[in-house]
Amino acid sequence: MKWRDLNAGELRPEHVGQRLALAGWTARRRDHGGLVFIDVRDESGLAQLVINPERAPEAAAVAHEVRNEFVIRAEGEVAARAPEAVNPNLPTGEVELQVDELEIVSRSEPLPFQVDEENVEEGTRLRYRYLDLRGERMQRNLRLSATVVAAIRRFMDEQGFVDVWTPNLTKATPEGARDFLVPVRLQPGRFFALPQSPQIFKQILMVAGIGRYYQIAICFRDEDLRADRQFEFRQLDVELSFPTREEVWETLEGAVVASFEALDREPPAPPFRRLTWHEAMARYGSDKPDLRFGLELHDLTEQTRESEFKVFAQAPSVQYLIVPQELSRAELASLEELAKEWGGKGLAYLVFDEEGEVRSPIAKFLSAGVIEAVRPAQPGATVLFGADEPGTVARVLSAVRNHLGRELGLIDDTRDEFLWVTDFPLFEWDEDGKRWTFSHHPFTGVRPGDEDLIESDPGRALSQAYDLVWNGWELGSGSIRIHHPEVQKRVFRAMGITEADAEERFGFLLEVLRMGAPPHGGFAMGLERFVALLAGEQNIREVVAFPKTASGSEPLTGAPTPIAQDILAELGIQVLPKKD
Repeated sequence: MKWRDLNAGELRPEHVGQRLALAGWTARRRDHGGLVFIDVRDESGLAQLVINPERAPEAAAVAHEVRNEFVIRAEGEVAARAPEAVNPNLPTGEVELQVDELEIVSRSEPLPFQVDEENVEEGTRLRYRYLDLRGERMQRNLRLSATVVAAIRRFMDEQGFVDVWTPNLTKATPEGARDFLVPVRLQPGRFFALPQSPQIFKQILMVAGIGRYYQIAICFRDEDLRADRQFEFRQLDVELSFPTREEVWETLEGAVVASFEALDREPPAPPFRRLTWHEAMARYGSDKPDLRFGLELHDLTEQTRESEFKVFAQAPSVQYLIVPQELSRAELASLEELAKEWGGKGLAYLVFDEEGEVRSPIAKFLSAGVIEAVRPAQPGATVLFGADEPGTVARVLSAVRNHLGRELGLIDDTRDEFLWVTDFPLFEWDEDGKRWTFSHHPFTGVRPGDEDLIESDPGRALSQAYDLVWNGWELGSGSIRIHHPEVQKRVFRAMGITEADAEERFGFLLEVLRMGAPPHGGFAMGLERFVALLAGEQNIREVVAFPKTASGSEPLTGAPTPIAQDILAELGIQVLPKKD
């Protein structure tokens, strides 16, 4: 028996008069006292079945047993709907199937929620993810994801990149997050790590002569889960030999444009805008700024060195932004709480009314020169100040800026703003460890001319790293890599890694670099983040078929679960009691 001749969502007026079979899930059943109407749903959409007891009494008897989410098969003749019964909201809305035979293929128990039900608690959705995935939203998102990945693969193949698979069981190396470790039964006490990225392997492929590599790589990171993070995720992983930064950027821009075009969306025009890291931090307080609205930061540090307001005079950095409206006391109090949540001590302000008069408890401590320096071009505005360490000020005012952009409706949702952020610092200071550590990863190339700063003045050394940002979301990172083993050793030394430790942890890479390494560089773009933005979702769980919750659990299967002691013993593992 053939289950179906056509997908439900493919039924059209040209099929009128044909005898066809459809199969799928019951989306809705309506009994009109004689006629029974059933909407049958499959992956392609909905079609309406009509069961008339005078035409098909046996089918009508079966129809009375049908409930939502029963799997059914129907066979009959396609008929045009009466003009008043046409549903213009459905592609199949002009026709229906007059059923002669109806079969219940599979029954369903009462559901914990209806497939088309809105506002279902997320924990319930994930516990019964197979039901959630039947819904229109998740079907759309997963198919959108597949379309994007296919478009990226076509583009990369056309550009001469070679798809190379790299191992998922590898050596633990520092990538910025904790590794997931895999015990090895054949070698008790030794562990593989699941890759945080294929970083080292793709560099090795360049030394091996591949030249243009890509992979839709699965990566693993043991880190706290957020709206844009999962333990496991996919990335478009790219590496080129003998590249300029611009060639890497052009490749990623082409992949982005190909994705938009595959979805019949107007693509962003390359080349994408570029800002150095220092410019982005100075103007927006963030290395992933949303450029769809203004509210740029301004520096007031030098003008306040002699201020009577000691908070400003003694702060290493004083920055401000101008809000284009008068904020109320309640709004200012709310923003001050937000500033404290992001590590600030508070949030000073000046409110300029429609007459240009100033309202603020700190105004009397500020000179006329300072007040005039920050006075908005238009009255009826509020100036917000941050005064603290530079990093704290940037973090706080960036959070305030993004909050106000949303709350005041300043963001133009019709725009897609892509941005390359370039020239990141090579190192950042680890206050806990009291040492320099990498900003991106330890294989990032140094800006030409800054090599001598690596050890003499690490904080001033700039890298050849770059990030791709879309509407305030970081899509991924990349860099031109270190290809000289001596430069790589200098970076390790600056980070406090001894030569012996470097050989133990990275000896294989240093050996590879000594065997004729070409200049190389690349990029890795998080696919789930990219797809989420394309789908208009704010959480990547909405574009992942079976995601983990914020607690790191997988509700459908109940993972992670305890492992039997005899299996642990075979692996040479003992689970210690949890500390209070």
